[in-house]
Amino acid sequence: MDNLIGAGAAAGAAPADLVKDGSQATFKADVIDPSMQVPVIVDFWAPWCGPCKQLGPLLEKVVKEARGAVRMVKINVDENQALAGQLRIQSIPAVFAFFQGRPVDAFQGAQPEGQLKQFVGRLAKLAGEQPASPIDEAIEHAEAAIEAGDHATATEIFGQVLEHEPENVKAIGGIVRCLIALGEIEQAAEFLGRAPKDKLNDPVIAGARAQLDVAEAGRKAAGQSDALRARVDANPKDHEARIELAQALFATGDKEGAIDQLLESIRINRAHNEEAARKQLVTFFEAMGPTDPLTLSARRRLSSLLFS
Repeated sequence: MDNLIGAGAAAGAAPADLVKDGSQATFKADVIDPSMQVPVIVDFWAPWCGPCKQLGPLLEKVVKEARGAVRMVKINVDENQALAGQLRIQSIPAVFAFFQGRPVDAFQGAQPEGQLKQFVGRLAKLAGEQPASPIDEAIEHAEAAIEAGDHATATEIFGQVLEHEPENVKAIGGIVRCLIALGEIEQAAEFLGRAPKDKLNDPVIAGARAQLDVAEAGRKAAGQSDALRARVDANPKDHEARIELAQALFATGDKEGAIDQLLESIRINRAHNEEAARKQLVTFFEAMGPTDPLTLSARRRLSSLLFS
């Protein structure tokens, strides 16, 4: 494995300018012309579109991980309504893929990361892209180990990747998640501290940081669930106890119960302690990921509470 990664490390970084903003005026130069060589994904979005804010960063992440197999152009439909009309876009987010000057694939609505990878994979094959680098393959093996519950093996693989690419964001985020699962909270924090400063807002790093925050808070509340629940039962307006109970429940795997506690706190008094319950809920969303079914359902419930 180590030799395999070493060979891949020499392959070089992903090409620059893989993701850019575009417009109707630059559509030919940004999309049509480059698509003669490589597939170009066009993401039609708007600032007011909630699902767009979920899809956009995730799609950018997948495109960058493809290391030049595809490119991406983001177009604000509010500022380019004529172009949206020409492509008959009726709802957003709407994503089109162009290759050799014509649209070859498309979808609408937010999609989970796995489906986005399949979408990009189909486009890469269409263009005759070469197989993934050994680094990418190693990370895929690590992710598969996580899915199988083998966090120790995944930790070892991520560690080997970081020996060759110390600032590999996906490997840093992956090893942090593994160490949290293994109960190595301090070591997880150490690895998270190695993230490049210019990548601190990367979705992978942000998600790992949220998981670490949740794990640390849950560890402090561990063993107190019964006492905290008793406090909440005795006084439903004890928001501090309810938030601590949510942290304890989340840390022990009862994510639905944790979310229910925070939503109830928001229902009773949204503004308590500078919206502490809502902020904690957002941290849970970051830890679970934007496409997790629980995140999506909880966001809908939160919106109903905030705007009812």
